[in-house]
Amino acid sequence: QLPLAGSRLCLYEDGTELTESYFRALPPQTELVLLGPGESWRGCASDIERLLAAFCSQQGAVVEAARRLLTDERAPRRQKLLADLIHNLSENILAEDKEDDQKWFEGLESRFKNKSSYLRHSCESRMRGYMREVSGFISNVHPAAQDAYRGIIDLMADKLKSVKYNGCYFDRREEEEAARLCTTEGWFSCQGPFDRDDCPCKHSINPYSNRESRILFSTWNLDHVIEKKRAVVPELAEAVKTRDGREVNWEYFYQLLFTLDNLKLVHIACHKKTNHNLSCDKTRIYKKRKQAHEIS
Repeated sequence: QLPLAGSRLCLYEDGTELTESYFRALPPQTELVLLGPGESWRGCASDIERLLAAFCSQQGAVVEAARRLLTDERAPRRQKLLADLIHNLSENILAEDKEDDQKWFEGLESRFKNKSSYLRHSCESRMRGYMREVSGFISNVHPAAQDAYRGIIDLMADKLKSVKYNGCYFDRREEEEAARLCTTEGWFSCQGPFDRDDCPCKHSINPYSNRESRILFSTWNLDHVIEKKRAVVPELAEAVKTRDGREVNWEYFYQLLFTLDNLKLVHIACHKKTNHNLSCDKTRIYKKRKQAHEIS
C-alpha cells in the first residue's frame, strides 16, 4: 500500500538503507523495515523511543498490563524485568506532600508531612550520632585536657544547632545546599569509593520517587574520607592534650566530622570498611597565632 516513489528498505538493527546489491548479499532471516516517503528509521533506538513515548502517554495502562503479565509469568528474568518496570513507572518524584503520595509515607511516623522533612530528619539523626561519638570519646582524653575537650564539643554542638544539623543537604527545597549532592529533582549519585574519582558502578537513586526507593536509600552511607574513628577524633583528642598554649582549630575538625568537605554519599557496596590510611592535615590542627603589630 506504499507508493514506490520515495519508499526505501532499511536494516532493522541500525537503519542502514539498502541498495539492490546490498539486499542480495544479506543473509537469510535478516529483519528489514519498509519506509514510506518522509519516514525514517534509526534502528533499535527508534523502537525504544516509541516505547518510551507509550510509557509517558499511557503510563497507567502500561503498569496495569505489566501487572497482568507478571501474574502468569514464570521465567525469573522476565519476572524481574516486569517487576522493575512496574517499580519505575510507579514513581511519583515531583510529589512532595503526604496527601499527594501517601504510599511513600507508609511505615513512617505521622509527624512527617512531606518527603523533605523525613529525609532532613534522617540526616539530622546521622549528624547527632556523629556528635555522640565525639562526646563519648572524652573518656579516652587525658584527664588534664578533658575540660578543654568539652569546650570544643560545646562549640561544635552550637555550630550544628545553628545549621540545623546540616539536614539541608537532603532537603530538595534548600536548592543551593542540596545541589551539592543532588539535582533539584532529588537524584543522588554515589560518590565513592573514597580512593577513586567516581563510583565504578554508577550507582544512583532518587529517594523521593517511591516507598521502595526511600527504604533502599536508607542503606546508603555517609563515608568519612579521613576516617572519623581511626583518624579525626583521636587526632582531636591528641591536639587538645598537646596544645601547649596554642588554640585548637576546632572548625577544621568540625568540617572533617560533619560537612561535605570530608563526607561522601556512597552506596553500601562502595563503603570501604578497611583502613583508608589517610590522616588530618597537620598544618591545620592549630590556629595560626595572630602577629602583634607595633603602632608607631
